[in-house]
Amino acid sequence: MSPLRSLALVLALTTGLSTLPAHGSHAEVEQSNVSGDPLYSVEAPPAYAMMGDLLIARPLLIAGTIIGAAAFVISLPFTALGGNVKEAGQALVVDPGREAFVRCLGCTTSGYRQD
Repeated sequence: MSPLRSLALVLALTTGLSTLPAHGSHAEVEQSNVSGDPLYSVEAPPAYAMMGDLLIARPLLIAGTIIGAAAFVISLPFTALGGNVKEAGQALVVDPGREAFVRCLGCTTSGYRQD
């Protein structure tokens, strides 16, 4: 089997598995907080969510961060005139970068959760 077909098969399987409904409730996620800190909640994502995140979501988020940085640089003169450079940088670079590099593998939330 060629490497391209193998990659296509792996991507198809992980995409199919990631679309399955997650069985669990918010209460189960809250009970997995072993640290005892009410501000930090540990998620326990299943293996298929980790694989889908690793193979599909992370590369797309990294590409989105790079494209967002380029769009931010191109739009910088206009955002500077409009006075919203900070908001544009947050939306185009920081938010996708945080989701790509800070969020745990397969988790739906990133870092600390404020209640």
